[in-house]
Amino acid sequence: MRKEYIAEFLGSYILVFSGCLAIVVDTLFNNLGSIGVSLVFGLVIVALIYAFGHISGAHFNPAVTISFALMKEFDKKEAVKYIFAQISGAIFASFTIYLLVIEYNKSMSELKYLGSTLPSGSLIQSFILEFILTFILMIVIYTSAIHGKAIKSFAGIAIGFTVGIEAMIGGAISGASMNPARSIGPAVVSGNLDSLWLYIVASILGAIVAGVVFINFMKCKGSCE
Repeated sequence: MRKEYIAEFLGSYILVFSGCLAIVVDTLFNNLGSIGVSLVFGLVIVALIYAFGHISGAHFNPAVTISFALMKEFDKKEAVKYIFAQISGAIFASFTIYLLVIEYNKSMSELKYLGSTLPSGSLIQSFILEFILTFILMIVIYTSAIHGKAIKSFAGIAIGFTVGIEAMIGGAISGASMNPARSIGPAVVSGNLDSLWLYIVASILGAIVAGVVFINFMKCKGSCE
């Protein structure tokens, strides 16, 4: 197995394990709050980008991989393997969390969702929000990590901060997924698949539209000198 796939699996595992476990721990002990949980998601992204970026590009997100592939910033043949690694890592992480909290599930039924992303209002509200949040995240990724004039050494900070900020402003409404793998993992393990399609479709569309905007209006045409 190639090191890139292992990096994507591990990165996705660590992302979902850290972020979703933060939600579960806050549910149990009320020690983090929404800002604390948001910071966990943002900071773990920063760490993972610097840890695995030089190995796999640090996607950890099927929406990112799909957008890169469609915009010809990534090999389409590799995209399916990356996505499989990302989703597998997310599912394994969610199963790990399940094993860790199973004894609490007996008395706290809300833990059964394992940190799943769930709409607090209407589906259309969460769909629009997830589209916008993913669009913003993907624009930051393109302009900080792909653009020819970007200071790429700061990309991890820019991307991680964006995830944390968007989790703070959107978490209470839609869960602020921005990542199909992050939503698929806990949904599959908990068996709560009712609104999963929303987090897959909206985030992928948001990432693709961001790619189109970047390629057509922001990317250097020819040399970036």
